[in-house]
Amino acid sequence: MKKISLLFIMITSFWSCNSDDGNSSNEEAMYFPPIGSSSWETKTVASLGWDETQVQPLLDYLELKNTKGFIILHNGKIVMENYFNGHSATDPWYWASAGKTLTATVTGIAEQEGHLNIDNKVSDYLGTGWTSAPLAKENLITNKHLLTMSSGINDALGDDVSPANLQYVADAGTRWAYHNVYVKLQDVVATSTGQTWSNYFNTKLRDKIGMTGGAWIQNGGLSVYWSTTRNMARFGLLALNSGKWENKQIVPQAYMQNATTTSQNINLAYGYMWWLNGKSSFHLPQTQFQFNGTLISTAPSDMYCALGKNDQKIYVIPSRKIVIIRMGDAADAESFGLSDFDEVLWEKISAVIN
Repeated sequence: MKKISLLFIMITSFWSCNSDDGNSSNEEAMYFPPIGSSSWETKTVASLGWDETQVQPLLDYLELKNTKGFIILHNGKIVMENYFNGHSATDPWYWASAGKTLTATVTGIAEQEGHLNIDNKVSDYLGTGWTSAPLAKENLITNKHLLTMSSGINDALGDDVSPANLQYVADAGTRWAYHNVYVKLQDVVATSTGQTWSNYFNTKLRDKIGMTGGAWIQNGGLSVYWSTTRNMARFGLLALNSGKWENKQIVPQAYMQNATTTSQNINLAYGYMWWLNGKSSFHLPQTQFQFNGTLISTAPSDMYCALGKNDQKIYVIPSRKIVIIRMGDAADAESFGLSDFDEVLWEKISAVIN
């Protein structure tokens, strides 16, 4: 009887190890670089079956287009890491509007902790008069409207976010317009938590995923985030893993899901400050025109991305478990985030990873 039981255990164990149910023990676990260490595991282009002959054309193009830092992660491990034009792995660079996703992320953390509700109106936290809109119109604006660029505030008046410059042009939720009024979310977080924006950001996000040394720097009345290319990659990895770092859920998974899916019915390619590929139409900054087709036709349809002025990029591709970072000066002319550079860059990237 003991022999039969032992044989049964051996057979069932063998079957379990070799069953192909999508949860095979052979599937590589997501890797996370250790906190407080410069070590980061790597893998090779060849080990993934990618095309090594297309790597140099990609690097040549990146250098030609004023790139400073470039990283490709696969399942958390570094496959490519390259620096150009005098930049190094330890040099910080600005995220520009790619950093909007940091504000969106920390807003989700603050909501999870019970400090705020994104469906509440902004004036519940900042008081009335934070804009120059009529009170009834100001009270239509919720935190979610700031997250989704649908506040109805006039986007033609520049970057100044003082009350006098935040003027009504449409009811909240009826118009999509890219505008720096989103930074008021940082004030909402600070007010609701009783901490400075930087302190809350550092303790709840930066330090928990090891974005060592990154900082918010004042520039023309706005805070712009600066960090190394690797620190930007850490944030991209957190996004790829639905807000979870190793075994700790830093950002609520449901919030991350909402942040990376269409957030309103005007600009289908926009979530909570994340740009979304693969949608049937999109809007761009500085225009009310609707463009038909997908955001970046040469990139995977499931990709979502953080896009910053002068071609700061975080590309996240869940289906491929890939994160790609590009930092640098403008590839061509000054741009507000998306540019023709994205299309050609993705042709070069696709030649490597396909």
